[in-house]
Amino acid sequence: MGAVAIKGWTTMLAGVMLLGSLAACSGSGGTSSSPAPGESSPAATDTPKSTEPAAKQVTLQMIESLTSPERTKLLQDAIGRFQKDNPNIKVELISPPFDQADNKIRTMLAAKQDLDILEVRDLNIAEYVNNGYLEPLDTYASSWADSKTLSGTSKVVGSTGGKLYFIANALYQRQMFYRKDWFEAKGLTAPKTWEELVDSAKKLTDPKQNRYGFSFRGGSGANGNFDHMIYDYNDKVMNIDNAPFTKDSKTVYSTAEAKQALELYKKLYKEASPPDSINWGFQDQVQAFTSGVTGILLQDPDVIKVLQDKMDPKTLETAPMPLGPNGKSLVSTGAAGWGITANSKNKNEAWKLISYLSSPKENTEFSKQIGTIPIHTSATADTFFQTGPYKTLLDMTAKADTFVNFTPPFKYPGNGSWGELSMKGQQSYLLDKKSSDDLLKEWDKFWLDQQAGLKK
Repeated sequence: MGAVAIKGWTTMLAGVMLLGSLAACSGSGGTSSSPAPGESSPAATDTPKSTEPAAKQVTLQMIESLTSPERTKLLQDAIGRFQKDNPNIKVELISPPFDQADNKIRTMLAAKQDLDILEVRDLNIAEYVNNGYLEPLDTYASSWADSKTLSGTSKVVGSTGGKLYFIANALYQRQMFYRKDWFEAKGLTAPKTWEELVDSAKKLTDPKQNRYGFSFRGGSGANGNFDHMIYDYNDKVMNIDNAPFTKDSKTVYSTAEAKQALELYKKLYKEASPPDSINWGFQDQVQAFTSGVTGILLQDPDVIKVLQDKMDPKTLETAPMPLGPNGKSLVSTGAAGWGITANSKNKNEAWKLISYLSSPKENTEFSKQIGTIPIHTSATADTFFQTGPYKTLLDMTAKADTFVNFTPPFKYPGNGSWGELSMKGQQSYLLDKKSSDDLLKEWDKFWLDQQAGLKK
C-alpha cells in the first residue's frame, strides 16, 4: 500500500476517480443520416465503401472475489448494461463461493488459464504482482477522464511499488453494530474500549436462550479482530506507516501488550461467543447477528444494507470501533477492485469494462446498493452517505487523533497468506492446544521473515 498512511474517510472520497467514464463515453459508431427534404439520395455507385473492419468479437473471462448472491446480481446487471452498449464484447463472470474465491483465483493464475479481469484485494496485491500476474494500469488510467475524481485512498490501496494495479470498486472501514434493544434491556451503553466490549458481551450472554454477546469470527478473516486488538494495545510503539512493525523494527507480536490483547481476545470467545463461532466466516457472523443470536458485530459498511433489510430498524445501532488502553484505535481502509491479468489477450477490452464499472455513476450506485464507501469524490455530496449508519464513519474520521490510520502490510508478499496462517494458529490457541507465548512467537517469526525477504 505504500508508506503514506490513509488520512480518513472524507479524504478517501476526495480523490477517488480513476476509472469510470471512458467506456460510458464510448459510442457504438456513427449512424447514417437521412437526406434533407427535397434532396435525393446518392446513387449506390456513389456511396463510398467503408474501409473500417467490423468490430472484433471478444469474450472476456472475469472472476470476482468478494462474492455474495446480492453483490453478484448487481455486478451481473452492470455487466449487462455494458454489453448492451458494447455488443462486440461478451463477458463471462465467474463467481466462486466467498470462502473459496481467492484460492480459485490463485489456481487459475498459476495454471495460466484464460482470465482477463480479476478482483484483486488489498491483502493480495503484492503477492499477485510479485508473481507477475497483473498488468500495470497507469498507462490506461492516464488517459481516463474520470481519474480526476478518484480519491487518494483508492489510488493508494490499488498500488504497490509505485504502480497502479487495480481500480478499487469499493472502500471498507470497520465500525461497531449492536442490538439497541438488548443493551437497553440490560441498562448498558455502547462500549468505548475493548475491555468494555468484552464486559458488555459477557453481560448479554445467556447460552440457555441461545443468546451471546459477541458475533465472533474464528474462520476465514478472523485476523480482522485479533490483529485490531493487538495493534490498539501497541499504539505507542507501532510504526503506523509499516504495520505490523514497531518503530524499532520489531513486530507488535513480540510485545507484552500483544499477549495482554490476545488473552482478552480469548476471553471474548470463551465467555461471550457461540462455541461453534470458532469456525465462522463473514456470512455466519452476520447471520447470527441478524437472527438474534448475537448482540455485537464488528464489520465493514457493506453489511449495512443486509442488516437494514433483515432487522427492525429500532433494534439496530452503530458506534465507533473500540479503543485500546491508551484511548486510541488504529484503523485502516480496506479495498478490492478490478485488475487485468498480465497474460490477457484482450487488455483494451478489459480496460473498457473496468472503466465502465468504475465510472462515478456506476460505482456510486453500486456502493449505495451494497453499502460500501464509493471511490469518487462526487459521492461526498450525496446525503445518502452522510446519514444513518454512515454517520459513525464520518464521526470516526473527524477524530483523526483518536482513530489513527495506519498502513497495512500490503507490500509484503506473505500478506496474502497471513489470513489463513493466523486463522489456524488462533484456532489452536482458542481450543487450548497452543499457548499464547508459542502463538505469538510463530507470528513474530513470520513477519520478521517477511521483513528480511523484502530487504533482499
